[in-house]
Amino acid sequence: MILAALVYIRKVTQTTTVSEVTAEYIREGHAHILQDKEIPSYVSIFRIHGPFLFGATDKLDAIVSRLDELPPIVILRLRNMTAIDSTGLQALEKFADQVHESGRKLILCGAREQPAKRMQEAGLHGHLGRQNVCLSVTEALDRAKSMHPEPSEPRPEDASLGSRSNDISSS
Repeated sequence: MILAALVYIRKVTQTTTVSEVTAEYIREGHAHILQDKEIPSYVSIFRIHGPFLFGATDKLDAIVSRLDELPPIVILRLRNMTAIDSTGLQALEKFADQVHESGRKLILCGAREQPAKRMQEAGLHGHLGRQNVCLSVTEALDRAKSMHPEPSEPRPEDASLGSRSNDISSS
């Protein structure tokens, strides 16, 4: 048990960074923000925030339980997912299968260095299709547009885009 706790602490601390905010950082970060993006009606975006390790993977069930209500393309934003372990990788693979079985398409975007490396090593890119693993939400929205045959209708202003209470977090 102590060894498991130490391994967990090591995984979490490896995802902690301290860095200077530079003009380049701001420029590169622009592709990841949602505030200036139009989310088409055929897309739903969800996010994982924090480490996606054992004990947190069941949080994807909240999305799975709503699959029948969701539009044809689901984007899972991983920008704030700081770490992933083998349980998290298995959960993402299972989630991808569930999304596809529902007739929907899945795009992952914005994974940081550790999760991106682990996902690549595990073959998740091949499972989803490399073109469905994007570097940013901007790229993911462009990919969604190329996957959807019909022009986008603007989302009604009163339509729900989700709320903080629906966040998928590891806390």
